[in-house]
Amino acid sequence: MDKYWSDDNELFSLAKEKLFVALVGDILDTMGLQHQFLHQQIKPIDSRSVIIGRAMPVLEADFFHHSFEGNNPISEKQFGLMFNALDDLKSNEVYICAGGSLRYAQWGGLMTKRAMHCGAAGAVIHGFHRDTNEILHSGFPVASFGSYAQDQGPRGKVVDWRVPIELDGIRVNPGDVIYGDRDGVLIIPSNAVDEAFHGAFEKAKGENIVSDALDKGMTTVEAFAKYGIM
Repeated sequence: MDKYWSDDNELFSLAKEKLFVALVGDILDTMGLQHQFLHQQIKPIDSRSVIIGRAMPVLEADFFHHSFEGNNPISEKQFGLMFNALDDLKSNEVYICAGGSLRYAQWGGLMTKRAMHCGAAGAVIHGFHRDTNEILHSGFPVASFGSYAQDQGPRGKVVDWRVPIELDGIRVNPGDVIYGDRDGVLIIPSNAVDEAFHGAFEKAKGENIVSDALDKGMTTVEAFAKYGIM
């Protein structure tokens, strides 16, 4: 199988230029990976944004005070390990967070600033973000359920990172590819990346042919019978 790309930088750049999330999702369906889209409401907060990068999973948990003495040292740390996780972001990685409730925002403006400095590719939050104007002004792509100003400080802590997490029944492992646009956010397992994106580039070429045929008056019945794409 010929590859259209040589490394992640080239793949992610080509995907932004030539693909969209639905195409890759269609290929995953044909591969038997038919439950890889996150919740329908998780969308980039700027509908023009595209998020694509390697997953850096983060596990959040609800707490009920800034800090308190307990059997776990994390209980005494405001925000838990959030700063450690944020500072560990690498180039082309996506901070993807799960585990907390919807009582508070799990991403904000200062986190965005730090993530950009680390070279991260975006953030996907299975919950809410805040500081929307600051994030939009930065141009950093963030996807979430929406905005909600309540702080996580006394309500939630990061308890681990670079560990497998689960969102909406979908496992996310470190190094999986996260791909999101205005139509949804998709998880591509690391061992499926080559096949999924190769298939998507091939399908994109086919869809361009079908689009030209439809422009010339071919019916959808004729087009699907001839090209098998619709």
